[in-house]
Amino acid sequence: MFNVCLRILGNRVEAEDELQNAFIDVFAKLSSFRFESSVGAWIKRIVVNQCINALKKKRVIFFELQNNQPEVESDEYKPEADKSQEIAKIRTAVSQLPDGYRTIFSLYAMEGYDHQEISQILDISVGTSKSQYSRARQRLCHILQDKMD
Repeated sequence: MFNVCLRILGNRVEAEDELQNAFIDVFAKLSSFRFESSVGAWIKRIVVNQCINALKKKRVIFFELQNNQPEVESDEYKPEADKSQEIAKIRTAVSQLPDGYRTIFSLYAMEGYDHQEISQILDISVGTSKSQYSRARQRLCHILQDKMD
């Protein structure tokens, strides 16, 4: 759950605070659990909502980007050390995304939510979720491209 908070918020201290607040909510709302899903999914939903509310408090503004998407090449085999370095680069790049992009990218690509669920969580349209995800991917490609140059 900490990793979920960290990916959404992008700041370790904020993630720790919001995770703690989320678990306070979990214990406070334990009697309202309806056994319609697994306990883990229910807790994850509370954690995600807590992080989203924290972002809303910061008045997240979604940034517009150009529709240019650079091509990323390289299907070569890389040794394990190189793969871990690549993963670290991607994590760093994701942390550099603006809050709105990072939130949608994390929810969709890392947490497995679909755009319908994201639109309900963030109170945005499905189209906005899709376009923000696309723009987050583009920005991520730009960030990674800049690091390669």
